[in-house]
Amino acid sequence: MSKHLDALETRSADERNSALATRLPQQIAHAKANTAYFAESLMHIDAASINSVEALAALPVVRKSDLIELQKTRRPFGGLAASGWGQLGRVFSSPGPIYEPEGRSADYWRTARALYAAGFRAGDLVHNSFSYHMTPGAWILEAGAQALGCTVFPAGVGQTEQQVAAMADLQPNGYVGTPSFLRILLEKADELGVKLPSLTKALVSGEAFLPPVRDALLARGIAGYQAYATAELGVIAYETEARQGLVVDEGVIVEIVRPGTGDPVAEGEVGEVVVTTFNSDYPLIRFGTGDLSAVLAGASPCGRTNMRIKGWMGRADQTTKIKGMFVHPEQVAAVVKRHPEIARARLVVTNPDSTDQMTLNCEVAAPGADLEKAIAESVRDITKLRAEVKLVAAGSLANDGKVIEDERKYD
Repeated sequence: MSKHLDALETRSADERNSALATRLPQQIAHAKANTAYFAESLMHIDAASINSVEALAALPVVRKSDLIELQKTRRPFGGLAASGWGQLGRVFSSPGPIYEPEGRSADYWRTARALYAAGFRAGDLVHNSFSYHMTPGAWILEAGAQALGCTVFPAGVGQTEQQVAAMADLQPNGYVGTPSFLRILLEKADELGVKLPSLTKALVSGEAFLPPVRDALLARGIAGYQAYATAELGVIAYETEARQGLVVDEGVIVEIVRPGTGDPVAEGEVGEVVVTTFNSDYPLIRFGTGDLSAVLAGASPCGRTNMRIKGWMGRADQTTKIKGMFVHPEQVAAVVKRHPEIARARLVVTNPDSTDQMTLNCEVAAPGADLEKAIAESVRDITKLRAEVKLVAAGSLANDGKVIEDERKYD
C-alpha cells in the first residue's frame, strides 16, 4: 500500500508550478466574478497575470482579524463567499463571532491527506472528540475520515466516562481531537481500569502538540501526528512520519509574510502565515491567519515534495488559540464591560504540564469572592472556555497595551 495518498504529493517543482500557473489565475478570476469583496479589492488586477506565487505577493492581504467587522457590514460572510444558502451544506460559528461556510463537496476541508499521512486507512473506526456544537472542528475531521472510507464515532467533548466506555466497547483504531483531551480520556481510562489496546493512531489539532505529549502517547502504543488547520481554510499543513515540520497541503498556497504587511520574508524567518485556497465556495485570496510560522528548507524525507513549515509558532497579533478556540482582545473587553468594578484586565495564557490554561488578571478597588466568581462566569460565557480569575490592586498591571499575553512554552 502506498505511503502517499496520491501522485500530487510527490510532484516535481516544475510540475507543481505548471499546474499553479493554470489554476491560480482561474481562482483569482472566479473570486473577482463571484464575491463582492474580491470584486472590489481586486478590481484593477488582471487575473491572468497572477500565475505564480511571486505574482500573488502583489495582491492585498485580508486578515482573519478583519472578519468580525467585515461580516457585520456584509452578512453573513463579509462578501467573501461565492456560494449562498442552498448551495452550502452547513454554516458554523466560531468565537468573535465569525461565521464559516461549508460547501457540499466531498472532503470539503481537505482532511483526508493529513489523516492518510497519520496512518488512517479505509475500514478504520475513528473516535472524533472535536466539538460538534456550532464550530466546524468535528465536521472538518469527519469529512476527511469518511472520504478515506473510515467510520466515525461522533463523541464530541465532555462526558469522559461515557466516551471511555464507548471506546472500550467499539475498539476504535484512531482518535481525532485535541491532544489534551486525548490525555484526559487516557487518564480516565486508567482511573477506571479500562484497557484501550485497539487505539494505535491519532491526528490531533487545535493546540500545540508538544514532544512530551507525543512521547507519552508513543509509550502507550499510540502514534500521534498533528495537522494545522483553521475554520476558514480547513487543513493547511500536516505532519508525516518524517516528523520534520509540516508539509503544506496540495489544495492551498502558503506564504510567510512580515507581520502587519503582505511582504514575504526570507526562508527560515518567522512571519505570518498567509494562505490562498482553491476552494470555489469560499475562495480566500491571501488570507492572513494571524499565526506565526517559518519555511523549512528542502523537501521532507518522507518523499512529499511540497513546501514545509515549522508548524504553529504563536500569534502575529494578540488574538490567540486556546484549546482549539480563538480568543480575541474584543472578548476580554466584553468581560470588562460587564463588570464596572474592573479598571483594567490582562488575560495570561500558560501551558503547565502541556495543557493550556487561562488566567484573567483584573485590577479592582474592592476584591471579593463573589466578584471573582461572577467574572469567571462571564469569561466562560463569552469565550466558551474556563479561566482562573485573579483580582489585583489598581495600577499593578503593566501599562503596555497588552490585553492577551501568551506565556506558553513550546520547547
